[in-house]
Amino acid sequence: MVRRLRGRVELLAQWLSGSAALLCAFCCTALPAQAADITVVDDRGVRSVWPAPPQRIVSLLPSLTETVCELGQCGRLVGTDRYSNHPASVKALPKTGGLDDANLEQIMALRPDVVLLALSARVTDRLEALGIRVVALEPRTHEDVRRVAGKLAQLLGQPAAGERLWARVEGEIHQAALAVPAGWRGQRVYYEVDSAPYAAGTSSFIGHTLARLGLKNIVPEALGPFPKLNPEFVVRGDPQVIMVSARNAAALPARPGWARIQAVQHGRICTFSAEQGDVLSRPGPRMGEAARIMAGCLQRLSPPAGGTS
Repeated sequence: MVRRLRGRVELLAQWLSGSAALLCAFCCTALPAQAADITVVDDRGVRSVWPAPPQRIVSLLPSLTETVCELGQCGRLVGTDRYSNHPASVKALPKTGGLDDANLEQIMALRPDVVLLALSARVTDRLEALGIRVVALEPRTHEDVRRVAGKLAQLLGQPAAGERLWARVEGEIHQAALAVPAGWRGQRVYYEVDSAPYAAGTSSFIGHTLARLGLKNIVPEALGPFPKLNPEFVVRGDPQVIMVSARNAAALPARPGWARIQAVQHGRICTFSAEQGDVLSRPGPRMGEAARIMAGCLQRLSPPAGGTS
């Protein structure tokens, strides 16, 4: 009697164990897995964790605005800095000031899940003190643009999209380089970002693009990405092509000693409109277009005789 009872108990236990296993297997396959948290480390080294991608974004840097839109998420932007003007849809968004004068009250009224801004933004600490989450990202080189695209794609819940964006930009720069006439390879270039004069140095993202196009920057890496120069430095560097905004080009020959510069003597000056200047000055998804603008000018100008200097 006892043996029969023990056997029945063992059979019941086996049945219950099998049923539990089946129930567990059903639950594991029928219920969706909980999404993993999103972790982003910004350029300050600050780590932030998000249970879900932010849906309301304020961007205070044009290159970040353009990257968010290039990643297909323009619809999440609820405000930008005053200089963000691309794509056209962001022009209608509330403008919250600039790098040094961001409007805190206006930003708070937009109820952002996150504010994207530059490392150098003065408003970061005040935003965080008010409980507004901040991600600081500042691309300065080609590799930075790739890295920032990856971090924003991760934050937006599309981790693979960053590399796709960079692959497109890289391909466009490569095609622009192929379009530059061979006679320009190794020729000296001076790229002016401001008439002070401030120049784009070798270590800047603009300098990286110039190098990809085969040009030799007269401003060495040691001077930093965007140094202010003594005008005599440019005269001694004797660039064979100058790249400058259209509004400043006419005054170049009148600068002391600049009439002796080869580029000025032979009219090898690339001039850029204000709209082109926006493209050229932003380290973001339009860098391929910037490379095409530079290459297009070099195609229109005759390189110095004798080839590489």
